[in-house]
Amino acid sequence: LQYGIVLDAGSSHTAMFVYKWPADKENDTGVVSEHGMCDVEGPGISSYSSNPLAAGTSLEHCLNQALRDVPKEKHADTPLYLGATAGMRLLNIADPQASDAVLRAVAATLKTYPFDFRGAKILSGEEEGVFGWVTANYLLENFIKRGWLGEWIQPQKKTLGAMDFGGASTQITFETRDTIENPRNEVMLKLYGQAYKVYTHSFLCYGRDQVLKRLLSKFLQAESYQETVSHPCWPVGYNKSLLLSSIYDSPCTEKERPSLALNTTVNLVGTGNGNLCVLHVSKLFDFTNCSFSHCSFDGVFQPKVSGNFIAFSAFFYTVDFIQTVMGRPVHLPNDLKDAAQTICATSWSELLLKAPKLEKRLPDYCTVSTFVYLLTTKGYSFNNHSFPNIAFQKKVGETSIGWALGYMLNLTNMIPAEKPSSHKSMLYNYWVILILLFVVTTLTSLVTAICLLQHSKSSII
Repeated sequence: LQYGIVLDAGSSHTAMFVYKWPADKENDTGVVSEHGMCDVEGPGISSYSSNPLAAGTSLEHCLNQALRDVPKEKHADTPLYLGATAGMRLLNIADPQASDAVLRAVAATLKTYPFDFRGAKILSGEEEGVFGWVTANYLLENFIKRGWLGEWIQPQKKTLGAMDFGGASTQITFETRDTIENPRNEVMLKLYGQAYKVYTHSFLCYGRDQVLKRLLSKFLQAESYQETVSHPCWPVGYNKSLLLSSIYDSPCTEKERPSLALNTTVNLVGTGNGNLCVLHVSKLFDFTNCSFSHCSFDGVFQPKVSGNFIAFSAFFYTVDFIQTVMGRPVHLPNDLKDAAQTICATSWSELLLKAPKLEKRLPDYCTVSTFVYLLTTKGYSFNNHSFPNIAFQKKVGETSIGWALGYMLNLTNMIPAEKPSSHKSMLYNYWVILILLFVVTTLTSLVTAICLLQHSKSSII
């Protein structure tokens, strides 16, 4: 076996994935699997801008687990990557020097481990989207698969679109035959001898945590930064005091930063008004300006969604909460809309009774459910016909869906541009033929033996 390690340095937290695959099949498909996973304690590495060394130290617990997960004799040959996403993209906008310092500190820590460290970098939104798409379709064997006789088969099924919803950004990526009017949204891929034209876009500031901050800013603006402000998306009975600095510490909200001192405290009071929540969340999008034939929002070109989709990360967690905690099915857009309204109308005490272990995130499920509804329907234009084609999933088999696996597959060249050679398949075919011959010979011998036995018995009689 061979191993690979990818650290997914997201905006709200970092996760480490250890992958494994048979060494003699590294250009096959469907053979890489998740061998281990570790959630780094604490916030994402972008949160350590004022103390970069701590960003590196925070990873040590999971890296020590990797030392145990990967056999010692394989350490030196195990590639180790760190990819940072929207949290670091935001920090790089706000303070490039701080961003560089964090990456240097993280790289310094990774270099102290006996793995084959191959770099720490900030992924672009487009890379994040495309690698997530590659991961999902690779795991589902949509590019190529091995037939039962060992031959390579180009599946007749189409690829799935991929939708990712992180802490600071959200991505949509799908194959399309339509003209992609903005070249920035077009990616041409050649995988296993097949060409794919993929549309992708990443919306910075539309991840879960940044949406919550932007919405808080809108509420404060609407009530002129009074000492106490109502929050229609929070449940009745839930109140919280916040420092302005916790809301305006991001490039996503800095344009709305008030002249008040950032150490000013505001009290927010949940009012559980679903209709008002929808109104305010919809104002986070710009559905009016579009210089193309069709846009999603904020003037971004998007062709019509087509085919099946897989939605992961916070998409999955939101719909899973609706289905498991609230007991509501989600098949059509109105199911999502009605469920969001129900969550918004549920009091804080009722929500706590339903899911006490989710206390930290419970107040925001009304907001996030409403956001997911508006994003998928008004934003991406899923309707009653296309919405049922979205599968909200966390994993395929035992492997997590996300950009990390696609990133590693790309950097280790494990998905060739051309079809894999038939050499391994031919060897496999010979084994299959030999086994079949052995089985046929054995069966023939048994039948012959039985016939001879019966013949001998009849001769004696």
